[in-house]
Amino acid sequence: MHLLIPAAGLGKRMGGDRNKLLLTLLGKPLLEWTLLAAKASKKIEWIGLLGQSYDFIAFEELLDRVNLAKPVELIQGGTTRQESVYNGLQGLPEGAEGVLIHDGARCLATPELFDRCAIALKSCSGLIAAVPVKDTIKVVGDGGIIQSTPDRANLWAAQTPQGFKVKLLKECHEKGKQLGWEVTDDAALFERCDLPVEIVQGEETNLKITTPVDLAIAAFILQQRKETSEKSLQDH
Repeated sequence: MHLLIPAAGLGKRMGGDRNKLLLTLLGKPLLEWTLLAAKASKKIEWIGLLGQSYDFIAFEELLDRVNLAKPVELIQGGTTRQESVYNGLQGLPEGAEGVLIHDGARCLATPELFDRCAIALKSCSGLIAAVPVKDTIKVVGDGGIIQSTPDRANLWAAQTPQGFKVKLLKECHEKGKQLGWEVTDDAALFERCDLPVEIVQGEETNLKITTPVDLAIAAFILQQRKETSEKSLQDH
């Protein structure tokens, strides 16, 4: 399975003016945690890292440290996530049939989640990792007035990885480019092209690092994982 990691943005909501994926979490850049999960995945065979050229030196240093035994290609990203993924699709190896796209800012995704999505993609054309919404959601209009309360039984919070058949996703991106569609994820392109997208059970801990508070929560989750892993080793 091929994996594209969009990593071309700035961390403005983190209060910084640099790529937030180079910020550290428990001594490692956020992007390193994502790459370590991809490294441990049994299904990921090739990785395309989508970034800005000025970050490539930092990315190369990081890749040397992670020591991936899988091919990694640095691909020039765009000004939006959509443009970056479009570039990434053009950079896939010839003959690639399936691709997972995973935001580098979701640095807590596990190897098991990557593998689960890769396996599910064998039997569908498009999928996203997602979790059921726990909170009651309100649709709010002008003036901050609530317009409606949708049934949360039908609501899921989208995550990544998102997976697609390469041929179909390329066609959707081309159509989106021609018609000027602007979307926040690749599943939305599939939906606009009337193609089905299935849900794969995501992970509650697969949060997206957007604010300093998210960074603190991620550190807590990783520390808990470390303690659980150490305890498991002691028990054996």
